[in-house]
Amino acid sequence: MADLLYTIKAHTPKEEIIRLLREHPEIKFVSLMGIDLAGNDTDEKIPVRLFIKDMDEFFAGRAVQTDGSSVVLPGIATLNNAKVDMPIDHSVNWFVDYNFEHYDNVTNRPVGTLRIPAFLIHEGKRVDSRAVLTDTLINVKKELVDLLHHYPSVSGLEVNGKDVTDIAFTSATELEFWVKTPLEEAAVEEMSASQVMQEQYWERTHGAVRCALEQTLIELDKYGLNVEMGHKEVGGLKAQIDESGHLTHVCEQLEIDWRFSDAVQAADNEILVRTVVKEIFRANGLEVSFKAKPMIGLAGNGEHTHIGLAAITAEGKMYNLFAAKNPEQDYMSAAGFGALMGLLKYYEVISPFVSATNDSLNRLKPGFEAPVCIVTSLGYTPKFPSRNRTILAGLIRDLENPMATRFELRACNPYTNTYLVLAAAYSAILDGIKMSVTHTTDELLAELSKDAGQEGFYLEKDRAYRSEEDVYEAYTQDERDRLFGTPPATVWENIAALEKYPDKVKIISSGGALHERIINAFREGALLRWKTELISRILPEMRELVRKAKKVEMPFVTDQDAYNWNKIFTLRAELAKDSIDEKSLFTRLIKALEIGKYDEASDLQIVIYQKIEELKSLYDAYEKNMI
Repeated sequence: MADLLYTIKAHTPKEEIIRLLREHPEIKFVSLMGIDLAGNDTDEKIPVRLFIKDMDEFFAGRAVQTDGSSVVLPGIATLNNAKVDMPIDHSVNWFVDYNFEHYDNVTNRPVGTLRIPAFLIHEGKRVDSRAVLTDTLINVKKELVDLLHHYPSVSGLEVNGKDVTDIAFTSATELEFWVKTPLEEAAVEEMSASQVMQEQYWERTHGAVRCALEQTLIELDKYGLNVEMGHKEVGGLKAQIDESGHLTHVCEQLEIDWRFSDAVQAADNEILVRTVVKEIFRANGLEVSFKAKPMIGLAGNGEHTHIGLAAITAEGKMYNLFAAKNPEQDYMSAAGFGALMGLLKYYEVISPFVSATNDSLNRLKPGFEAPVCIVTSLGYTPKFPSRNRTILAGLIRDLENPMATRFELRACNPYTNTYLVLAAAYSAILDGIKMSVTHTTDELLAELSKDAGQEGFYLEKDRAYRSEEDVYEAYTQDERDRLFGTPPATVWENIAALEKYPDKVKIISSGGALHERIINAFREGALLRWKTELISRILPEMRELVRKAKKVEMPFVTDQDAYNWNKIFTLRAELAKDSIDEKSLFTRLIKALEIGKYDEASDLQIVIYQKIEELKSLYDAYEKNMI
């Protein structure tokens, strides 16, 4: 299979595309990949012969249309105005998705589908996630180049800022995922102990998991992703061996890292990696889960998102805009300090795009290395870069390699809409850089390091934004909330920030692409999914858990058993049992969601989650005392 075509590079001429497709008749289909506002990618099968015949129409967006009501564009594409055109994006790589379970009889090769990134256009306007990021970067680039021309010292570049002609937005994501044997239940308690004792992190992989991981890394390199590493993560347990020598009861957490790209390409790469991982592990008889918190009580799946900026001169030389001129004296350039402060200052309105589901908020809890506080870490001195894993946005530095200087946003998960997050983040970064042009790096360091309650010239007075400590160990929850802000506990609390902070929303939407209509559509879609999942999935699962917490009939019970059962009985009734005069928490939550009382629903969701965890803990203790 060495001669399979895996990638058609960005900006490949049409004549060359046609030649490549005719040389590879195993590629039978093309599929236009539009990204809606929930981050879902479209997929369809269009015969290659039609694509070649009507290529100009595909480029112009006239060849393929979709029903806007079938993608997440609420308030934009409606049932009575649903036509959405799909012009293709020629500025990024196109990938060939091979079906290794379906071979072409003529070529004896797997049938391929050329996945072509596309925009979604409604009433002549681009309304998709890809367009939001693409158009945002165009605006940020224009403003940054102009800024560097007027304030050439802000970047600390070795060349005059007036020589800068272009900006590179360098980004990358990492993918964590759980792997398990299909239809087998996970031993959460055992895996929790293994996690605490650090028995799994970077351990050797075995059997089918090892084969699948190795095959995945090899396959991703064929697509030109330049894989850097694949390894076991913190979660999991040791598999068992059956009578035939095969591993069973597999349940492990893995991570794959690959090289950075341009921001839009990085977001596309992430979708490709998820697809390849899922198909290869399935072919090896394994399930994978990219959910942020597939198992409560165990480590969730993060997707740390790396954000960088580089200036490009007319001669084609590239310089990191965040890197310090003297890295042993300064953490960053003035632009770097400003960018990081912009990211932190406006994070309340970036967060809704990072965490827009019940699952994503389940992950962001103290104790699992998942960030819950809007805070950064730089390192105790510039000579010793920080790797604090408890903060939201970390500064990544390599004293020997200035190009490595970047920020790591740690709150994202595998289903975060990376396109929208990067669009909002780079807009916030631009605001911070604009502020930084009239300040020295010493002044900016002092501003970033100020105490809560101390007046600043950019950051909010009542907040602190930097800590070199383990924020879970060094502060109580009340202290964290006071210093760094109270993190959202539900989707509603997170999404509500888009209305609570209108001035901050103006900053992330200043480029014109992430405009009010797009934000409202994203908000409406996120709230619909929040409500629907609670009513149709989460509450039925919780109701079943309540039903299973039944009294155990034993000939010998103690006062401890009676005490535990009374508490369990009361909790079960409070959660799920209605009377004429008093309704259960479940019923009250459903009613609040149905009539749009979202503040009340959010509060009830928090209470229910707490009581469910209390019920699980009590029933576990109750069962263990039965002999």
